[in-house]
Amino acid sequence: MTGASGGIGAAICRRLASAGHFVYVHCHQNRDAAEALVQELNKTAHCSEALAFDVTDADAARTRLETLVADAPIQILVNNAGLHDDAAFPGMSARQWHRVLDVAVDGFFNVTQPLSLPMIRARWGRIVNISSVTSLIGNRGQVNYAAAKGALNAATRSLALEMASRGVTVNAVAPGIIAGGMAERSFDDDTIARLVPMKRAGLPDEVASLVGYLASEEAAYITGQIISINGGMI
Repeated sequence: MTGASGGIGAAICRRLASAGHFVYVHCHQNRDAAEALVQELNKTAHCSEALAFDVTDADAARTRLETLVADAPIQILVNNAGLHDDAAFPGMSARQWHRVLDVAVDGFFNVTQPLSLPMIRARWGRIVNISSVTSLIGNRGQVNYAAAKGALNAATRSLALEMASRGVTVNAVAPGIIAGGMAERSFDDDTIARLVPMKRAGLPDEVASLVGYLASEEAAYITGQIISINGGMI
């Protein structure tokens, strides 16, 4: 589970752990939050471990992940690592553009590619990419973020075609306004009521439930889909 230290990432880790999976809780800089989540998950049984590496560093990611799959494949991968660096496009710097795309797109490749062949050999796998409603409807000040998540959607569809006959599904989940973190800083209640037909922000646990289903055996015939969870925004 990449990018696991935030609200949505932590909720997904809890959901996967509750389903009986061993969870690798990935972070880059926020190691304290990842370790706290691991301690929470491991209260009753050893079911998680923290990992820290930069998903934009291809060599570091490959080295760490190849060690993990030396004896057994990782068969569920949730790509949640991502960041915002918002600015109106005419004033956006090259650094802002590349920083956001590097994490979402290069990070997807750097983590998913080393894990894909072991999944294929096991003939079972689930890859879930966390996208955004912004990739589907756009948003002012987020051309970089929309481009990054749009690329992730396209990669999801193409990789699903490659993996479908190998027992591996590949889907993306595109959340809308989700409570906590950036949503609380960016949207007040009146704005949420105006933008969201359900008149509320979604909950991290609601996103986690969808991801948990896509990661399960019950979702074996769902692949190549971009599934929105946004309270009716689109």
